[in-house]
Amino acid sequence: MPHKNDESQIVSAIQAMQSDPKLRLRVAARIYSVDHRKLGRRLEGVPSRRDIQANSRKLTTLEELVLVQYILDLAAKGFPPQLSVVEDMAN
Repeated sequence: MPHKNDESQIVSAIQAMQSDPKLRLRVAARIYSVDHRKLGRRLEGVPSRRDIQANSRKLTTLEELVLVQYILDLAAKGFPPQLSVVEDMAN
């Protein structure tokens, strides 16, 4: 079995299975040295944990970028924002 999540091996196994319909999941997993359960999940369309946004994340990427830019603009003008102000903007 692989040391880490080797998504490139999983992608290769999926491509091999798509090009050869007779190739079974466990055989492909053994050939490409990936976990058969993980390969099965990828075939079902379940993304890797690395590609999923954390549930604990409060802001979207765009909201976070806008907030950071606003803070940097305030700091450039000589008005570093207080923590309470940033919290209010984030909420």
